[in-house]
Amino acid sequence: QVQLVESGGGLVQPGGSLRLSCAASGFTFSRYAMSWYRQAPGKERELVAAMVSSGGTANYVDSVKGRFTISRDNAKNTVYLQMNSLRPEDTAVYYCRASRLPSIYWGQGTQVTVSS
Repeated sequence: QVQLVESGGGLVQPGGSLRLSCAASGFTFSRYAMSWYRQAPGKERELVAAMVSSGGTANYVDSVKGRFTISRDNAKNTVYLQMNSLRPEDTAVYYCRASRLPSIYWGQGTQVTVSS
C-alpha cells in the first residue's frame, strides 16, 4: 500500500521557519521524482519545489527561491522542505507528490499558517 505522510506543518510568525517532512512507503522511493505542492484557500494547487530521483537537480517556483530548500534522503524514504523567512502568502496546505510516469502518488497534506 502506497503511503505519503507529511508532517511538520503548523502556525509560525512571519520571518520564521518550518521544516516539512514526507515519509514514503509502498513503492521504490529512490526511483521517483519528489515534489512539494501547495494550495491556498480559493487558489489552484501550485508546484513549489521538485527534485529528481537521484537528489541532484532541484527546481523552485520563483516566489520561494532563496527561502525554501527541498532535499531527500533515499535511505530514509523521506523528502523534506526547509522553509525559511516565511511570509503570510506562504499560508497553504502543503502536499508532497511522488512521480514516475505513469504512477503519481499524493500525500494528504499538512497545513502551514504564517501569521502574527
